[in-house]
Amino acid sequence: MPNIKIKWLIYTVLVGLIPVLSRALIWFISQNRTMDFLSASDFVAFGLILHISNINEIEHFNDSEKAWKTIQNGISIAFISFYSVLFACSLLDQSNPGLINVGAITSLSIGLSFTSFLISFSVYNRLSKLERNS
Repeated sequence: MPNIKIKWLIYTVLVGLIPVLSRALIWFISQNRTMDFLSASDFVAFGLILHISNINEIEHFNDSEKAWKTIQNGISIAFISFYSVLFACSLLDQSNPGLINVGAITSLSIGLSFTSFLISFSVYNRLSKLERNS
C-alpha cells in the first residue's frame, strides 16, 4: 500500500467531513439561514470516523509494534468516549433547550476533532513508513 496516506485522506477524511461540508453548503445556499453554520454532531461524527478508522487500520497491521498499537487503540477508545459524551450533551440540549451551552459543546467538538485529525495523521504517517520498510 504505497499510498496509504492518500487513501486515508480520501476515504476517511473527506468522507468524514461530508456532514460538515454539507451543512456549510446548505447554509450558504439557503435564503433564511435558520440552520446553524456549525454543529457539534457533525464534528463528533468526523472524530468518530477518524478513530474508528485508526482502530481498524491498526488491527489489520502486522504485530511488530504491539506496544504502539495498544497505546493508539487506547487513545482512540478514550476519544470515542469523549465524543459519546459530547453527542449525549448535544442530544440533551435538543430535548431540553438552554440546559447545555451549545457554543461550548460545539467548540469542544471542533477542538477534539482537530486533535483527532492530528492523531490520525500521525498514525497513518507511521503506518506508511512501516509499510515502506517491510
